[in-house]
Amino acid sequence: MGGTVARNLVFQPPATRTTSSCIFDNVDTNHVWLETRLGSKIEAFFISRQASLTILFSHANAEDVSMIYPWLRDVSTRLNVNVASYSYTGYAGSEGKPSEQDVYSDIDALWEYLTMIRRIHPNQIIFYSRSVGSGPTLYLSEKLCKARTPPAGVILQSPILSVFRIAFDFRITLPGDIFPNVDRIPSIECPVFIMHGTHDEVVPFWHGQELFIATQIRWRYKPFWIAGAGHNNIEILLRDSGLLFKRLHEFLEFCGSPMASDPSVDSHYNTLTIDRGANTSMQIHASPVEGSSRDGQSQASG
Repeated sequence: MGGTVARNLVFQPPATRTTSSCIFDNVDTNHVWLETRLGSKIEAFFISRQASLTILFSHANAEDVSMIYPWLRDVSTRLNVNVASYSYTGYAGSEGKPSEQDVYSDIDALWEYLTMIRRIHPNQIIFYSRSVGSGPTLYLSEKLCKARTPPAGVILQSPILSVFRIAFDFRITLPGDIFPNVDRIPSIECPVFIMHGTHDEVVPFWHGQELFIATQIRWRYKPFWIAGAGHNNIEILLRDSGLLFKRLHEFLEFCGSPMASDPSVDSHYNTLTIDRGANTSMQIHASPVEGSSRDGQSQASG
């Protein structure tokens, strides 16, 4: 029962589910269909820039690859990286009905495509996810870290602690809950970069903060708390200032540097109080909140 409720909450495929191969008609893009270990056929693409780093992107709950392709082409161009992404089972042209296990099987299929067909080494792949995409991302990150083949880094934009915790302040992961990210992130052994809007109306801001706390200190990269940003407008809010791409570029450079094998939290982080909407709070050392001023320059606040 609980699992059914969680699935209905988190998986909301776009109303229009059509094969979208026409939008991938670019010489640098390979549009592919992958068969998963659970038997689904999912839609995916790979944008090649002959770059040293590849981003594997996991989308949010109401998106598919046809919707995010233009944005990811921009990411590929501006960051000079290869980009791969996929539609979850039951999304876009992909077959089947989405579930937690299917989504895990989906990202496994894309990982195998990148590492076995494309022959890209794990330490040249960076995971990037938005919202519920943090679920499959941290599932695979944990699995690879336990196998001692971690990715180069992990980017979590507006991530969730778990699905039930979006609506309820549970201290433990209950039966039927899915995407237990807070239980997985302590096992991640590569740099982790977390971004979250302070006014996120879908996934509370403190989800990102608590995932930062749960990350091993050694692997915490300076987080990016975006002042005034909600759940779906971070890219728009930071477009004029270019601050999003600046921070992403800095993280990619860090992941490619010798420091990435032994990162640590910057000593100048401010003390941050996490308000979880109850009578409890906690303090950690974290970065100040950042945002964009009216003249397009970044500014710190709070």
